[in-house]
Amino acid sequence: MTVSLPMCSVDFMDTSLSVEEQAISDRINELRAQLGDELLILGHHYQRDSIVMHADFLGDSFMLSQMAAESKAKYIVFCGVHFMAESADILTNEDQYVILPNLRAGCSMADMATLGEVEVAWDEILQQTGLADPIHRPDPIAPASQDEACLVPVTYMNSSADLKDFVGRHGGIVCTSTNAAGALEWAFERAGPKGSVLFFPDQHLGRNTGAAMGIDEAQMPTWTPGIGAMGELDGSRIILWHGFCSVHKRFTVAQVEEFRAREPEGIVVVHPECPKATVDVSDANGSTQYIRNFVAQQDSGAKIAIGTEINMVARLAQEHPDKHIECLDDEICPCSTMYMIHPAYLMDVLERIVDGEIPNQISVPASIQAGSLLALERMLSIKK
Repeated sequence: MTVSLPMCSVDFMDTSLSVEEQAISDRINELRAQLGDELLILGHHYQRDSIVMHADFLGDSFMLSQMAAESKAKYIVFCGVHFMAESADILTNEDQYVILPNLRAGCSMADMATLGEVEVAWDEILQQTGLADPIHRPDPIAPASQDEACLVPVTYMNSSADLKDFVGRHGGIVCTSTNAAGALEWAFERAGPKGSVLFFPDQHLGRNTGAAMGIDEAQMPTWTPGIGAMGELDGSRIILWHGFCSVHKRFTVAQVEEFRAREPEGIVVVHPECPKATVDVSDANGSTQYIRNFVAQQDSGAKIAIGTEINMVARLAQEHPDKHIECLDDEICPCSTMYMIHPAYLMDVLERIVDGEIPNQISVPASIQAGSLLALERMLSIKK
């Protein structure tokens, strides 16, 4: 097994625990035993090993939210970031409590698109293009006729609940990195052949998905809040929000070329949140689960460079000791917001739950849940 370690001083690959860390781990296990079936701990793929070891389920954001919805647990401790816990709260019932170990654990990409900014952009784009808002149609999600041209919003799962609510109310849909193409096809049917989609907050996922669907880059202008469109709005099919993942943005064509110079037979797989130029020169791209499956399917002895968060890459290297697995960027640090979920915070919220508190509860107001749930249900209705 080989894994390329980051140059930052973190201990995510240290499988041994210090005396203090072991004490925290032991206490977490004691508290879990006290809470029994009332507790469900969810861990995202990007979490450190000392969190993952306590998770009942490990997965991507929406998969974990579905696990929460299917669970009968009273307390759902989501070891991820804020928007993930919000989605879990939307999908669970009123007798369940979704808890985030550290309320500071947000998502820089999600923060790049606020409700106020999207509402301003929405009005400006409608005014500049003359497109119709689906909210004014008798049925906002009916397929458009040949004469209709609408602007349909699509938000990535990595967005706040109030943006999902906006999308739901305006006849739009949520997507994940797995089903982005299916969600866009759904949106194009509602926009009409002369309509357009406003895709936020991640420009790279939107651009990569659109390009794979055969859409010309000239038809995918970027919208920057406070500045406007960079490109021509008329005739556009996807208007991309100027957002990005601070981790996946770091993966470059030069890194792919350097790996291939060292490993001519090597394979490169990256996340579609990476820039298009990087995706274009890689062998494959897909969601966190896609990457996991892709690695598992490669032959023993394969040499694989992965463009995604380092905790997940390191864990894949541990799981596949017969393959050479490394991170495409050997200087990358873990996702800084995911890394805010420390075992001490997990222990603290479990202590408080045992004491009868509901600490750090993530509760989405009913008024926002309504539209959000509509957008999520539309996503669930598509077949791919």
